[in-house]
Amino acid sequence: MMEKDKLRKADIFSGTAIFILGLWIVSQAMQMPMKDSWGGVQNVWFVSPALLPLFVGAMIALLGALLVRTALKSVGFKELGNILGWLAGPELIRFLKTPAIIRFYAMLVLFFSFVFMNIPRVDFFLGAVLFLLVFISMFYFDNDRLMLKLLTFFIAGTLVLIVFFALGLPTTLELSIPYAGDWMTLVFIIGYAVYAWVQIRSDAGLRKKYALMLTLAILSPFLIGSAFKYLLLVPMPKEGLVVLLLDAIRYGGF
Repeated sequence: MMEKDKLRKADIFSGTAIFILGLWIVSQAMQMPMKDSWGGVQNVWFVSPALLPLFVGAMIALLGALLVRTALKSVGFKELGNILGWLAGPELIRFLKTPAIIRFYAMLVLFFSFVFMNIPRVDFFLGAVLFLLVFISMFYFDNDRLMLKLLTFFIAGTLVLIVFFALGLPTTLELSIPYAGDWMTLVFIIGYAVYAWVQIRSDAGLRKKYALMLTLAILSPFLIGSAFKYLLLVPMPKEGLVVLLLDAIRYGGF
């Protein structure tokens, strides 16, 4: 029964988040035109592209609201007051500092940086190597204190890259240093690998994991990416320094 109560309490938060997500989808869909003309022909509202996201968003919001209602019926409004008191107290701060939550932070930072910064701006192979290097090292080493150090180093390096791209330095340096963004990312990769090695070199078990991590992080993108690029002829999301080198090797450019 206690486990079920915990799940119902969690349903209050997840249901609220789902409800808000549904409302956000509806608000974005409302910005789409319900009627429009194309070639002089007026489209009617029931063929609008906004209908599907409106329906999906409304259903998501409804299901979220029903989940909250079910949870409140199970635990009661008094328990909701206790939960809100917990959110306003020091227990929340302690909870947010637990290793499990820090791992969640690490996942968010890693995926957001890979999807929104690296993929649009950095050679795909370099971005993939950096992602795998950080992902494997932070979780495969299975050391919370070490993970926090690696996460801090990664965030610092990512902030440097964000500033580098935000200031438009890759474009400014393009004439003197082609693929400047890729070179910066390569420096970041090497710096991260060296920093991780310094942290684990005194532990024989972690040294073995480090060697495996380095092998997988480097080989996997090149094996899979090269197969897509040169066998299936699928272009990479961003082609830069490494793709230029691989093209030269593949097509005899040396």
